[in-house]
Amino acid sequence: MDAVKANGIVLHVEDRGPRDAPALVFINSVGTDFRIWDAVVPQFSDYRTLRYDKRGHGLSTSKGGDSIDAHAADLAALLDACGIGRATVVGLSIGGMIALGLTRLRPDLVDRLVLCDTAHRIGTAEAWQARIAAVEAGGVASIAEATMERWFSADFRARQPDLVAVARTMLSRTPVDGYIRACAALRDADLTAAARAVAVPTLCLCGTADIATTPELVRSLAALIPGARYRDIPGVAHIPCVEAPELLAGLIRDFIDEDRHG
Repeated sequence: MDAVKANGIVLHVEDRGPRDAPALVFINSVGTDFRIWDAVVPQFSDYRTLRYDKRGHGLSTSKGGDSIDAHAADLAALLDACGIGRATVVGLSIGGMIALGLTRLRPDLVDRLVLCDTAHRIGTAEAWQARIAAVEAGGVASIAEATMERWFSADFRARQPDLVAVARTMLSRTPVDGYIRACAALRDADLTAAARAVAVPTLCLCGTADIATTPELVRSLAALIPGARYRDIPGVAHIPCVEAPELLAGLIRDFIDEDRHG
């Protein structure tokens, strides 16, 4: 178990792989911790991989920070603390927005972007406020069943009920304050300008069964980013790193290895 103090909070991190290898950073979604990358990270043993629980999630501490800018500042401070000067950043859902926020805050730290099941703006302020009200009234567990239907395709829920049960427990144990602050960050975030200003190679990915950030929405993000590519992840919903980790890892590797191996 490793911890790094960054931007005034303590972040739970895992930093593995050769220190002189290219760095690959993973950012998780709302209501999850870095364990959602468990089946992806081992497929990049030739890279230095960094994953962390964002503030208010998993084992990281929480202290305010209900904005994408605050989360981006956390990540910038973490990369500085770990001595990572430049990295490929892989962000899922809110993690993708944090990655975009990092390119705006510290473009020097970003070599490439992989934006997965995310967008420049997700949902409406009214929808996020309703989610916040539901969690305030009944806790995170009260929205768990509906969330599983967004996170995973019907086929995966039928085939892998044990993995879905574990994911449901992870969500339900997310601190209420951390979950609500992340929802508030999503409610208020508009990364349109940040997307248009991206100046690094970018791959946008989306599960074709994602009803939270639909393929159409993710394509609209790719259209904003100069030179960005878009790829479908067939039959998969909002959390492809759990539902189809080998497929996701293959798409990431094909993209990031292009320049590395010519």
